[in-house]
Amino acid sequence: MTSQTTVEKASREPQDTAAPAPAKGLRGHPWLTLFSVAIGVMMVALDGTIVAIANPAIQQDLGASLADVQWITNGYMLALAVSLITAGKLGDRFGHRQTFLIGVVGFAAASGAIGLSGSVALVIVFRVLQGLFGALLMPAALGLLRATFPAEKLNMAIGIWGMVIGASTAGGPILGGVLVEHVSWQSVFFINVPVGVIALVLGLVILKDHRAENAPRSFDIGGIVLLSQAMFCLIWALIKGAEWGWGDYKTLGFLGAAVALFVVFAFSQKNVREPLIPLAMFRSVPLSAGAVLMVLMAFAFMGGLFFVTFYLQNVHGLSPVDSGLHLLPLTGMMIVASPLAGAMITKFGPRVPLVGGMVCTAVAMFGMSQLTIGTGTLTMSIWFGLLGLGLAPVMVGATEVIVGNAPMELSGVAGGLQQAAMQVGGSLGTAVLGAVMASQVDSKLADNWTAAKLPPLTPEQLDAASSAVEVGVPPVGGNTPPEVAAQIAGVAHDTFVSGMSTAFMVAGIVAVVAALVATLTKRGANAEAGAGAGHI
Repeated sequence: MTSQTTVEKASREPQDTAAPAPAKGLRGHPWLTLFSVAIGVMMVALDGTIVAIANPAIQQDLGASLADVQWITNGYMLALAVSLITAGKLGDRFGHRQTFLIGVVGFAAASGAIGLSGSVALVIVFRVLQGLFGALLMPAALGLLRATFPAEKLNMAIGIWGMVIGASTAGGPILGGVLVEHVSWQSVFFINVPVGVIALVLGLVILKDHRAENAPRSFDIGGIVLLSQAMFCLIWALIKGAEWGWGDYKTLGFLGAAVALFVVFAFSQKNVREPLIPLAMFRSVPLSAGAVLMVLMAFAFMGGLFFVTFYLQNVHGLSPVDSGLHLLPLTGMMIVASPLAGAMITKFGPRVPLVGGMVCTAVAMFGMSQLTIGTGTLTMSIWFGLLGLGLAPVMVGATEVIVGNAPMELSGVAGGLQQAAMQVGGSLGTAVLGAVMASQVDSKLADNWTAAKLPPLTPEQLDAASSAVEVGVPPVGGNTPPEVAAQIAGVAHDTFVSGMSTAFMVAGIVAVVAALVATLTKRGANAEAGAGAGHI
């Protein structure tokens, strides 16, 4: 059977996707299912940002090099991004409950092993394992929600699920700062162990497995290998592009290899009885638009947030905890707006909330492009709050559009696609906006330095100064007189803020494009396939 006929059959014959029987007691209860999966998903979302706070302490305690510390983050990101769609397929094949529970146990165990590690090499190995097990968790959680909630309640559930992810992502730096400052860097990882135990116990008691009658029975091993290689080459090129240079043969080589592997993968899917990703899925314009929208949203959000942390800590001089507290308007608005967005999308459909959300995001990005060295907390809070208000309906609506427009037996693959789109968008946003910042610093720092009548720099010194200024750090030596140090700090911060302004302008333009893409979305055509659970 071809991939096209598989998807078309699923769309025509909803009876093939057996609706679950009404839940009895705790097992299969929709809202308890949501609570159970949210605990597990919270671990993965937190680890996306909390570890950045711990990296300096890890570097000092284990004597790690800068490259080692980068691998602590990059190894996790690569493993997660490369494995998400394959992990979603595993859930479709063996059941999302089992996949989710394995992910919970593996993620918590890997976290505990990191805390016990005495070398940076072991930290990196277990971070990769964290990424692999985290990839099992995320799509399985969406698959469980899709199978458990009736269509009229699914958006509200996804809204709360998105709220947990958004709050955990934004709250990571706050919690990480508190733990590193008052306990140890190991505690950042140890905290996942009791959380994992709670998620496991709840999952064993509450979660109920739902499998479509026409769920996949085999694996496309060749497709898994090709897609994993393509995703690795793409994410690796985005991670290393700033270091190698975007015109460097290594960067172009990995990008070219990624394109070639994606093309070969697409052709291979046409000739497999049960392909990893049936390409006919993408004949659904709303599903394809939802995936593109996820990439663009994550580009603007993750790329922009990358600079906000440097702005707060290195320009305003805030501690990690204080900088996290300054982001509370963003976190708080996502917490409040996500369930409301789910209710709006259920009542009016996803198109208007998605367009409105990306318009709010664009306005917030353009507003943040006007931040200066002296901008006060109130002004920052307005733009951060507006950003959270804009992101909430997009996190909810784009997820529903992707998962709801996929056949029930491919809900895991669709969940993996949604998460993979976020990872690619976040990596792309960080890389592109980082390149914008580097370009601005390179073009302005020398002139600003000269205009301030500071001592001239050699080309080597200017390169080192540029690298520091790109993250808002003044290149001040240990023996620099205080008045000269103040001048250098002023030049560095002015140059950084100028580059950040341009980066936010680019992010705002991307958000406008995303708003246009959002006009192509609509309610999931297959959302009813998961309906049927009781206890609502």
